[in-house]
Amino acid sequence: MIHTEETPNVNALKFILGRTILQEHQAIEFADKESAVCAPLAQSLFDIAGIQRIFFGSDFLVVTKDHSVDWKTLKGLVVSVMIEFILMHKTMIKMDAATSENSEMKIAVEDQEIVEKIKDILDDEVRPAVARDGGDIIFHGYKDGSVYLRMQGACQGCPSSSLTLKHGVETILRRHLPDLVSVEKVNF
Repeated sequence: MIHTEETPNVNALKFILGRTILQEHQAIEFADKESAVCAPLAQSLFDIAGIQRIFFGSDFLVVTKDHSVDWKTLKGLVVSVMIEFILMHKTMIKMDAATSENSEMKIAVEDQEIVEKIKDILDDEVRPAVARDGGDIIFHGYKDGSVYLRMQGACQGCPSSSLTLKHGVETILRRHLPDLVSVEKVNF
């Protein structure tokens, strides 16, 4: 019923539930139980010792654990909580109650067209590939030729996330936008 996949981040495991949780291009991440008021499933998962972050994608969750805890210990507990929610038809997340943590930079009027193009490229080419690894990339802003992005899910804290941004995302964006100066990671 619930399948797991490893991610490039050894502390993050992707749980595929086989059902839609969020709409396409929606994602939300929680760093603690208090921030997960709109996500009863996340709140229950945070009750498990060693859970650090929970990321909801369209049809999967990524659970990030503390490095001192073993997946052998946690995986069964996480799956049992998820199965309870599925079998009891409990609400996993209330997106209408979720507050967006995406605080974009103010975009200059003259940059609106390029920003829309950047967002389209991210949605069409980048985000699906990153989602396969249990993560997401959120647009934060654009200024003076630089794109500012935030990594979420398994990408948060992953050693290869900087390479993904610089060699993957930047290369893709430069193919479409030759005047691009850089892609920068934003933490918030």
